[in-house]
Amino acid sequence: MSTLLHIDASLWPGDVSASRSVTATFRREWEAQHPGGTVIYRDLAAEPLPHIDARAYTAGAGDPLRDALAAELERADAIVLGAPMYNYTVPSTLKAWLDHVIIHGRTAGERPSAAGTPTVVVASRGGGYGPGTPRESFEFVTTYLEKVLTDTLGLDVEFIVPELTLAPHVPAMAGLIDMSHASRRKAHEDAAARAKSLAAKAA
Repeated sequence: MSTLLHIDASLWPGDVSASRSVTATFRREWEAQHPGGTVIYRDLAAEPLPHIDARAYTAGAGDPLRDALAAELERADAIVLGAPMYNYTVPSTLKAWLDHVIIHGRTAGERPSAAGTPTVVVASRGGGYGPGTPRESFEFVTTYLEKVLTDTLGLDVEFIVPELTLAPHVPAMAGLIDMSHASRRKAHEDAAARAKSLAAKAA
């Protein structure tokens, strides 16, 4: 039986959130391929984790919360993670999850316990921050998560990036609405295709 770890961090609900809607597409396709499978779901906005403190940090895997989060990570056959850009980086709720789940000597270190787990990160953003854009140097979502998820946790990470999501709502971005819609459509298509591919491998 296959297990998907699904994490959302957006402040906004349902289809209002680009990242939530795309992670939901991934999950639907995964569940269609694995109707008897398990989904572990964490909504970090609805149920935020506490910031890590000195006691929990020192306890490592001996802390019940950190142990539970690490066990969820280790149990997963695949991970889908919604990581919208807030003020050029990840939501603080997602950073809190990472601070808890990164346990040196277990999930991190020479032999990370979840190494190789395929992970799809939906890194939505309101503007354009790709290579060659004026805001390229302000992008600290994919650059940060690439390091922490791949180099620290050892996950096999792929990014899906719906961008220009604010174009339909910001008059100054009206000329980018078509590009925004196209980016969002492609994100959904990529999420469905990747979920189907990963589900087949985990069968």
